[in-house]
Amino acid sequence: MAIVDIIRQKFELADFKLKTLLEITTAINANCPAKELLQKYRTILCDDFGVAHLVAFACNQNWKKVVSVGVPEELGNNVDEVSSALLAYKDVTYFNALDKANPLFAPFDLLVPVYHKNTPLSYILIGDVSSNQELFGEDALGQNLDAIRTLSNVIVVALENKRLYRKSLEQESMKKELEVASKMQAMLIPAENSLPANNHIQIASFYQPHSMVGGDYYDFMQLSDHEYGFCIGDVSGKGIAAAIMMSNFQANLRILFKHKVPLVTLIKELNQIVNRNAQGDRFVTFFVGIYNGKNKTLRYVNAGHNPPLLLSKKEAELNYLTKGCVGLGMLEDIPSIIEGKIQLNTGDKLFCYTDGLIEAENNNDESFGTIPIEGALTIDGNSTDIVHYLRNELALFLGEKPCGDDISMLGIDIL
Repeated sequence: MAIVDIIRQKFELADFKLKTLLEITTAINANCPAKELLQKYRTILCDDFGVAHLVAFACNQNWKKVVSVGVPEELGNNVDEVSSALLAYKDVTYFNALDKANPLFAPFDLLVPVYHKNTPLSYILIGDVSSNQELFGEDALGQNLDAIRTLSNVIVVALENKRLYRKSLEQESMKKELEVASKMQAMLIPAENSLPANNHIQIASFYQPHSMVGGDYYDFMQLSDHEYGFCIGDVSGKGIAAAIMMSNFQANLRILFKHKVPLVTLIKELNQIVNRNAQGDRFVTFFVGIYNGKNKTLRYVNAGHNPPLLLSKKEAELNYLTKGCVGLGMLEDIPSIIEGKIQLNTGDKLFCYTDGLIEAENNNDESFGTIPIEGALTIDGNSTDIVHYLRNELALFLGEKPCGDDISMLGIDIL
């Protein structure tokens, strides 16, 4: 072949490869759907480059066959077989007889992996290349390898970018939904300025979800001129599922409160509701009390919750309120429920909290614990002072480490 013909052939080959690359990049820039991009890729490899056998696998959590030409339909459908066979190959590989002993590789001559850093994005299997001899020469596969690699990388990266963009949109949409859910949940948690401060009782509170929504919950309802119902609870787990369940729990609790259902009956009803809604996947720890400001008596049930701490001013002693039963949703039927009853006096303080407070850990893996709570109750000041003091102590204890759970506090002064 004359030197002029060789040069002409090289120019024609280079021009051909540039045109195919331009065709793909034009489609990408036009934001063509993934299905259309794969169709163009298949057409170029099979019609223009003469590839007779082609299979492309892409990975998004699991390996999936995205292109298949000239091979049995069932080839490569076994995800476990595909992943175990392909992940051993890091570079472009020409298959030898040993490789082709694997039925997955038998129809193919070449494997082209596409990686992002150390993460495999795609594997392309190519076999039986019979292109235009005049343009490509006898070694069609060798002549086309660089072009095929380039096209494969371009198309796989484009598809990955599309996937990441969709994921980004989904995350942004979820973020907005979480913001709405957070605002709605905040409406369910009583605002501090809505809590009572009268001649019977004074209440202070604090609520901080681990993320935008949480599974902690406290509530307060005035049942009559001198009776007050209050509670604090914690759904196992965190996030949206816990928040949804707690919202449903609150709605049912308020109905039972309004009907002045006895505490033992209230616990049984709530246990059935949690069992029905959670179906064994979650449970609720819960403390509920009814305070009578006229005779200063407190009736309560502690359903597996962190025991609230009561400071008796008259006796100058601290007691944990433990009487009750197991957590809600732990058993289909609670076998025994004990209702506690306490005579309170002016100056007594009751402090309720969730496990996010006492289980908060600092950088030394030390837990905040209950000792700071016991110390806070003994200082001069009301429940508002106690809540503020504990918030500051917790912040100093954690330092820069974020808290790992929802935190709720509810302080009650008996007046």
